[in-house]
Amino acid sequence: MAIEVRLAVLLAERRISGKALAEHVGITEANLSLLRQGKVKGVRFETLAKVCEFLDCQPGDLLVYVPD
Repeated sequence: MAIEVRLAVLLAERRISGKALAEHVGITEANLSLLRQGKVKGVRFETLAKVCEFLDCQPGDLLVYVPD
């Protein structure tokens, strides 16, 4: 079971910089980079909500289940 993080795709599609998103969400660019790469073990709902607010998307647009 794997969860794929599509944050990089959404940022590219919307032509939004990671720096702008990090500033809005209130996290460092380094932590945003880890999230974008899918190298995190978890995400706070508050953080997820702020990302969705900024990108005008749903959590399902960011996280996709990919069966093995």
